[in-house]
Amino acid sequence: MSDYSETDKKQDMHVLHSMGYAQELERSMSSFSNFAISFSIICILSGGINSLAQATSGVGGAAIGIGWPVGCIISAFFALGMAQIASAYPTAGGLYHWSSILGNRFTGWLTAWLNLLGLITVLGAINIGTALFLGGTFGAQLGLLGEDGLVSPATQVLLVAGFTVVQVLINHFGISLTAKLTDFSGSLILVTAAVLTIACLLFAPTWEISRLWTFTNNSGEIGGNVWPQSDSMWYIFGLGLLLPIYTITGYDASAHTSEETKKAAHSVPRSIVLSVLWSSLAGWIMLSAFVIAIPDMAEGAKQGWNVFFYTVNTIMPAWLVTVLYVAIFVAQFLCGLATVTSASRMIFAFSRDKGLPVGSKALSSVSPKYRTPVTAIWTAGVLEVLFVWGALFVSVGEASLYVTVVNATLIFLFLSFLSPIVLGIFAFGTSKWPAAGPWDLGAGLYKLVAVLATIGMLIIIYIAIQPPNDKVFAITVGFIVLAVIIWFAFEAKRFQGPPIGDMIEKRKAEILAAEKAVGEI
Repeated sequence: MSDYSETDKKQDMHVLHSMGYAQELERSMSSFSNFAISFSIICILSGGINSLAQATSGVGGAAIGIGWPVGCIISAFFALGMAQIASAYPTAGGLYHWSSILGNRFTGWLTAWLNLLGLITVLGAINIGTALFLGGTFGAQLGLLGEDGLVSPATQVLLVAGFTVVQVLINHFGISLTAKLTDFSGSLILVTAAVLTIACLLFAPTWEISRLWTFTNNSGEIGGNVWPQSDSMWYIFGLGLLLPIYTITGYDASAHTSEETKKAAHSVPRSIVLSVLWSSLAGWIMLSAFVIAIPDMAEGAKQGWNVFFYTVNTIMPAWLVTVLYVAIFVAQFLCGLATVTSASRMIFAFSRDKGLPVGSKALSSVSPKYRTPVTAIWTAGVLEVLFVWGALFVSVGEASLYVTVVNATLIFLFLSFLSPIVLGIFAFGTSKWPAAGPWDLGAGLYKLVAVLATIGMLIIIYIAIQPPNDKVFAITVGFIVLAVIIWFAFEAKRFQGPPIGDMIEKRKAEILAAEKAVGEI
């Protein structure tokens, strides 16, 4: 960002200091880099491809032609609400701070845990998806497949662990390196999506555009048992919304990297909204072309989770398939890389306010050499691998591991998104939120968006807990009940939340010392 002046830098630091925090992380990300990190996590080449069967084995082409825009609009309500708050409060771990400032210590603490669980589980889901994609593409050549032709749970754990170590190491060595790779990822996603779209249209056996608004009940065995048999078309259509809603998420990464972004109050809200807009549009075009390219819709539905490989291997030349597979794999890996960044900043931000009962001091430490929260980065990676290991070897009934992880992730993440948005309805214009930031929807429009996001949350919960994922409901409720018990038994007395009022004034010396320690001043 060539127009980042000394005045801009002082303004960014002033905003951060006014919230009681030091500029410990390196503020070197451009507006594009902030956009790219969310765009990379959304990654239509990851969720859009790995979870594609939720649409094709649901109501067929209409799940893309009609369902994809509907799901993207639901996600957009959350993005707009978050952007409004991010402009006023651009800090790392944004969601936690927003819920604390606009609500109270408990709402902030609960939001932090919901967001942290969501980030760890979504990182696991992304890397599991990448492992399964690698197995489905080059698994035979790399010796990753078992006698049944599938990637075994043990191999999945090893692959996820390998991916995570590399992703963590890159994050360890500074935000500049991570930003360069996510910048590249943003371009790679758009180029690869464009090539895949053109290839699908070019090699499509026939152009049946009507597929995009044709509803076909593919539930049960005729759809590869992706969804249980149901006679309700609208019910199956609703389940298919999981594809776009799961894919179009992760844009909280722009907020989590606020303290590393230049002109954060302007850049972050734009990045949140634009990452959702471009991902939604590019994903719709790409997946619509893919639906048109499926040689036979009935056979495609029967393929279940294998529908992507079935289609491209059937209609495209081998050399092009290989190029696409390599590009998609790299994009999926970089999606995980960006998610490590997001999760580690959440852990760092929560820890510097002593949010964790043990280890907060170490987890909130910043490397003077790399200006990154190295302990938080490695902790995020370890937690994700442990989660994947546990999920792979714990029974989840009839549900596949990937779908179960996706649904749990959806609820945890979107509840953490919704919390500050709803609190903002009551806080906007009060002493808790006296003025909007430079990116402003206006009070009326913001509150409308908040209400629509709430309705969207109810839809997400309903479709995320339907069979075969009904155990997700018990997991979600169990966590919230446990969190409430822990809060009243222990955390209500211990956890003080982010600094407010006189606490900010008292931190001046501490802020100065922290910035000297990392070479900021």
